[in-house]
Amino acid sequence: MNILIAIFGEGRDLDAFQMAARTVVVFFAALVFIRISGRRSFGQRSPFDYVVAILLGATLSRVIVGASPAVPTMLASLVMVLIHRALAWACLRSPRLESLVVGVEREVYKDGRFNEDQMSAALITRTDVFETARQELHTLDLDDVHSAILERNGQVSLVRKKMKRDPNPAA
Repeated sequence: MNILIAIFGEGRDLDAFQMAARTVVVFFAALVFIRISGRRSFGQRSPFDYVVAILLGATLSRVIVGASPAVPTMLASLVMVLIHRALAWACLRSPRLESLVVGVEREVYKDGRFNEDQMSAALITRTDVFETARQELHTLDLDDVHSAILERNGQVSLVRKKMKRDPNPAA
């Protein structure tokens, strides 16, 4: 037991070596926790997933600096990722729960018209949609856009209008 205290320290009076040793353990524990949580935790970037990422980082950092006891804090982190995994599993089986936890996409523009009700509910502006058009389509207008959808992760997706094919293409 004394060797573990020598390596990892206890309380807040940690030296650089002890913090480094804790960092190694926490790093690999975080990798295990992320694998338990599932790929979506850091891949989807929805509010649901950000909660786990932020809380996991905040909680595990307390172990490194000795602000909280290591074992109970690591256990709390494990519980957090298990809750995330259980909610993700439940969302697969319940579209209503998925809508509540992850959110729904909103069509904020269609066929030349902005949907003010959807924009207000999503707290985005026309400027946000035009910004996406500039970034994604390299255009200043929405002439070639059929619809704009605010995705569950907060990004705006633009769907282009279908181009009419010329029946007599120039040879």
